[in-house]
Amino acid sequence: MKWRSLEQASLDTDARSLREIFVERRALIAKYVPAETQAVHERAIADLKQQRLAANILSVGSKSPEFCLKDHNGKSLSSSDLLTKRRLVLCFIRGRWCPFCVAQMEAMNLILPEIEQAGASLAAVSPQTVQQSFFMRDQHKLRFSLLSDAGNQVARQFGLTYRVPDEQRAVYQRAFVNLPFVNGNDSWELPIPATYILDHDGTVLYACANEDYTERPEPSDIVRLLANQSGT
Repeated sequence: MKWRSLEQASLDTDARSLREIFVERRALIAKYVPAETQAVHERAIADLKQQRLAANILSVGSKSPEFCLKDHNGKSLSSSDLLTKRRLVLCFIRGRWCPFCVAQMEAMNLILPEIEQAGASLAAVSPQTVQQSFFMRDQHKLRFSLLSDAGNQVARQFGLTYRVPDEQRAVYQRAFVNLPFVNGNDSWELPIPATYILDHDGTVLYACANEDYTERPEPSDIVRLLANQSGT
């Protein structure tokens, strides 16, 4: 399913800001999702914030771990491949089942030419299987690599992983969000959403993560950061 407004459903791209799109999604959730279900998600987010998970992620100035993951076509891509002579915008997302991840990826896709013009490339990492990444890229016409992080091994090295609490897990199961199937394991682990800019040597130039999956950095801000860093 594509989460778009009726007004936008017939358009190939949604040129609104990500903040505007997220406001719409929150409004739809508030209108159609039962209050008790919303409360479960709110408690899960509050618990993660209490743990200060986002405060302990891989930070600016650190060296990112080296990794090798399969992309949406099953091709192995290493971090050195992705960083060859270019900076890398690396987005950690939950998966194709998350409307906020979908919106962020579509918005990043829209500004991909600007990211490349600023001398960087773009890739997204999620725990979903290669097949699920292929479906996501095809359905949403994404033009960048979707990498499958089996078991959240890379996300764990970035300090992003958590286990879905039991009451939220029950909500997902009732809503047919089958994470063991989508992710290919029964760990019920996810990354908190995060966006990084890595220099070509793997140094973290920018890091932004949020325990609240309904909050993501504005893509245009990422482009501005890239331009400022390159001195353009």
